[in-house]
Amino acid sequence: MRLHDTLLGALLVAVAAAFFGYTFTFPDMPGQKYGPSLFPRLIALGIAACGLIIALRGWRSGLPWISISPPLRRVQGWLALLAMPLAVVFYLLFAHQLGFLPTAALIVGGLCLWNGVRWWWAALTGVMVAGLVQWFFGTLMRVPLPRGWFMQLIAGG
Repeated sequence: MRLHDTLLGALLVAVAAAFFGYTFTFPDMPGQKYGPSLFPRLIALGIAACGLIIALRGWRSGLPWISISPPLRRVQGWLALLAMPLAVVFYLLFAHQLGFLPTAALIVGGLCLWNGVRWWWAALTGVMVAGLVQWFFGTLMRVPLPRGWFMQLIAGG
């Protein structure tokens, strides 16, 4: 099913507005002009701007408001649509036990395989992307990512 771009853009603007409004509940950082709400607000503004552009372009397109896209007329199209939500569920179920690195590598590699990438390239991409995300969020941003058995095996404890 395909929603008209005007509806999709309006939905993005509404979600961004709700997200932006929620950031006012974040605590302030004493002694700083910015706090933990800055980055989410910038993301919300970006999403709202993109949603507005999508809505305006959709308004001029003249396409039907709702239509079934050709890929969803096959079972494989529905499976492709469900691939990302299933990946999120997989992460929620297994990240705590396995750890972030192996879970993220499996998800990225699996999604690459699903999209027709060769197995060795999918495996390399999964490992490299998981390592890069672990380095950025775990080391630079100090976000506590799930350690799981893998990091306990590597780092001990």
